[in-house]
Amino acid sequence: MSSKSSRRWWWFATGVVVLALGLGLAWAWQGYQRFATTPLTVQDAQATFDVERGTSFKGIVGGLRARGLTRAAPLWWRLLAREMRVAGKLHAGEYALVPGITPRALLADMAAGRVVQHHFTIVDGWTFAQLRAALAAEPGLVQRADMLDDAALMRALGAPGEAPEGRFLPETYAWVKGDADLDVLRRAHRAMQDTLDALWPDRAPGLPLASPYQALILASIVEKETGRADERAAIAGVFTRRLERGMLLQTDPSVIYGMGPAYAGNIRKRDLETDTPFNTYTRAGLPPTPIALPGKPALVAALHPAAGDALYFVARGDGSGSHVFSATLDAHNRAVDCHQRKRCR
Repeated sequence: MSSKSSRRWWWFATGVVVLALGLGLAWAWQGYQRFATTPLTVQDAQATFDVERGTSFKGIVGGLRARGLTRAAPLWWRLLAREMRVAGKLHAGEYALVPGITPRALLADMAAGRVVQHHFTIVDGWTFAQLRAALAAEPGLVQRADMLDDAALMRALGAPGEAPEGRFLPETYAWVKGDADLDVLRRAHRAMQDTLDALWPDRAPGLPLASPYQALILASIVEKETGRADERAAIAGVFTRRLERGMLLQTDPSVIYGMGPAYAGNIRKRDLETDTPFNTYTRAGLPPTPIALPGKPALVAALHPAAGDALYFVARGDGSGSHVFSATLDAHNRAVDCHQRKRCR
C-alpha cells in the first residue's frame, strides 16, 4: 500500500472513531438528560423520603434505589449533583415525593432543605389536658412529654412553677420530622407570652385586672362561655362589671373545670353549692388559674370589654349560640324562663 493510500486509510479510520465517539457521547448525553428529567417511580401521592443525619451521597442514592424509586446508575446521580453544584450540600430531613418529581427537582429540594412541613393545630378552648392528649396522638412527633407530669413539663419548657393551663396560644404550628412534642409546646408557650406582652399595654383603662395573667384567666372564661365573635366583648363586659362591683362571677364553665372527671355532662344544684377553688358561685373574684386555652380574640375581648349595663346573660337555646343580656336580676329571670324553660311572659 502506498504512503498516500495509508494516509487516506488513517484519516478514514480516524474519522470513523471520531464519529463513533461523537455518537456515543451524544447517546450518553441524551441518556443523562432523560435521567435528570424523567420522573421518579412514585406510587403513593403522600410518599416521602427520609435522609438521616450523616448519610453519604452514596447512601442517599442507595436508599432511592432500594425503594425502587430509580434504576439509574449511581454515576448518573453523581454527575447530576456535580452539574447542579450540590454535591456535599444535601440536607438531612424528610422530603416529599410528589408524583412527577424528577431527580433534578429532588436534589434541588435536598440542597435547599425544603423538608416536609407538618402542622398541628391547638384549638381555641381546649384544656391543657386535651392539648396533651392531642399531641400524644400526633403521628411523627417525637414523644418526650408522656413521662412528665405537668410541673416537670413546665420545667422542661423553661417555665418552672407556672401552672400550664391557658399558657399555650391556640394556633397552627409547623413542625418537621425529628421535632418533639416539647418543641411544639415551647413555640406555643412563647407565642402566648408574646401575645400577652403585645396586648396588655394597649388594654382599656380602669380594668379590674391587676396583671396579664388575670387577663388570661378572664379570657379563658370568655372563651368557654361563647364561640360567637360578635358576643365575646359583651360577655367580657358582663364579667368586668361584676368584678368591679364585687359580685360573684357565677360562670358555669369554671365550675365544670373545678369538678374535673366528676363532671358527667350536667351541672346540678349541689354542684353549684360544692366549694372548689374554681366554683365562682361560692368564691368571689377570678378563679386561681385559667380554665382553658383562650385564643387571641378572647384575649382582645377581655382587655377591651364592651361598655353597657348588663350584669347577666343566658343562652337563647335556639341553636344559634347567642345570648340574651340583662341589666337586672328580674329581667334575667324572665329571660331564663323564656329561653330555657320556654315559659315566656
